Amino acid sequence: MVISRGMGYMLLATLLFTCMNVLVKLVPHIPAIEIIFFRSVISLLMSYVALKSQQVSVFGNNKKLLILRGAAGALALVCYFITLQNIPLASAVTLQYLSPVFTTILGIFLVREKVKPLQFLFFAMAFGGVLVIKGFDPRVTNLYLLLGIGAGFFAGLAYNIIRKLNTTEHPLVIVFYFPLVTLPLTGFYVWANWEQPQGIEWFYLILIGVLTQFAQYFMTKAYQLEELSKVASLNYIGILYAIGFGYFVFEESFHPFSYLGMLLVLAGVILNIQYKRKQIKPEKA
Repeated sequence: MVISRGMGYMLLATLLFTCMNVLVKLVPHIPAIEIIFFRSVISLLMSYVALKSQQVSVFGNNKKLLILRGAAGALALVCYFITLQNIPLASAVTLQYLSPVFTTILGIFLVREKVKPLQFLFFAMAFGGVLVIKGFDPRVTNLYLLLGIGAGFFAGLAYNIIRKLNTTEHPLVIVFYFPLVTLPLTGFYVWANWEQPQGIEWFYLILIGVLTQFAQYFMTKAYQLEELSKVASLNYIGILYAIGFGYFVFEESFHPFSYLGMLLVLAGVILNIQYKRKQIKPEKA
């Protein structure tokens, strides 16, 4: 199989996101909100420089939706980082992969998206996989299960808001508003509950922000160079990265049925995405 440049960009983006996840787990004593604060500082600076270099107005047009998108993204990230720090890497990543399911479900109400009956079977498959993971891994407690599902829910909400904004806002403005909203939301907590990073942890925190920014860049390039159907599913190779890093870096292992649960989640999500694309193509034709 020949890997095109766009596919290569997506594989690289997924690897960078996984490396960012690993770094979050390497600083378990630093609160998730503090990590997000550092990430947001780096993202704000890099996004601002990019906007200025392209001479794009940083504050956009629909400020209310932009702020709401930033808040939803912040809540998603808080839930996700807490699960990353407290449950196995692959389990946290799998729960976060529920976001496309929530994107579709919330899309029924927010953007009047039509959902076919077969898609609900795919949703049930994905959530059934979550229950299998929970049932065979005591490390995934009820609290972290809810937080993982919450990360997917708020990410799905953020994606729907982005869909509303895509026709009126520059993509970099949408990216810029995430740290712009997140910084004041996390700043007060960090000021009141500061946990001092030690030694190399400063480097980890800065690298989390840098890796995320480059991962987003390469993912955007992948979508620009290739058809969505060719590269989107490659994003889910991240679960293989997560299993590998989890095993070699954190010595994490799983019950065989936990792997089955992860497979069910991925199958439900990917089948839903592929089914939606097949429905869209006839409409365009």
